[in-house]
Amino acid sequence: MAKKVLVLEDEENIRSFVVINLKRAGYDTVEFGLGADAEEYLRSHGDVAIAVLDVMLPDINGFEVCRAIRGMGSKIGIIMLTAMAQESDRVTGLMTGADDYVTKPFSVVELVARVDALYRRMYGAAFFSETIVSGEYELDLRSRELRCEGKKVELTQVEYLIMKTFLENPGKALSRDDIMESVWGKDYQGDLKVVDVNIRRLRLKIETNAAMPKHIITIWGYGYKWEV
Repeated sequence: MAKKVLVLEDEENIRSFVVINLKRAGYDTVEFGLGADAEEYLRSHGDVAIAVLDVMLPDINGFEVCRAIRGMGSKIGIIMLTAMAQESDRVTGLMTGADDYVTKPFSVVELVARVDALYRRMYGAAFFSETIVSGEYELDLRSRELRCEGKKVELTQVEYLIMKTFLENPGKALSRDDIMESVWGKDYQGDLKVVDVNIRRLRLKIETNAAMPKHIITIWGYGYKWEV
C-alpha cells in the first residue's frame, strides 16, 4: 500500500502545517477543505492508506465522511481530528468507523506518530519503509539524510526534497513544474530557474563529474529524470 495520507481540514493554516509535517515524515499527501471533495476523490482513487478527517467542516461533518468511506467498503485507516473533547464525540467517531482520534489543539508530532502507528498496525512493518535506496544512494526519510556508500552527503532541505522527488520516481521524466510543485508547493509563484539552480548545486554534491551527470539527467526543453 502506498504511503499516501488524505488530509481533510477546512482551516488552511492547520491543513498546510499537517501536510508539511506528514511529507517530512515520508508520506505522500492529498488535501481537501470540503468533505464532498474528499469523498469524490476516495471514490475514484484506491491509493490512499490513511485519512485524517476534521469533524467540523463547512459542508458535511467528518463523521458523515467517515460513514461514507466505510459505506464504500473501504478499509483504509481513519483518524478523526476534532476540537470536541467530550467522550460522546470520541465514541461517535469510533462508532462510525474511525480507528483513532486526536483532539484539537494537538501536537503535530503526536498526530504524525498516530499516523505512523496506524500505518504499521494496518499494513505491517514490511510496508513501512523509512529509507529509499537507489544504487549506491540511500535516503533516510526520518533523519532526512542522504548517504552514498554509507557516507553522509550534506544537503539543504530543498536539496533533500529534490532528491526525495527523484528517488520516488526513478527513471520518470519530471518537468520543472512537477519538481517545483513537489518541493516548493503548488502555490509557489517563483521563477522556474530556481529548479535549475538547485539541480546544479545538487549535481556538484552527488555526481562524480557534474558537467557529465550520470544520475540527474537533463530532459532538454522539459526537465530532469533520475537514473541509477
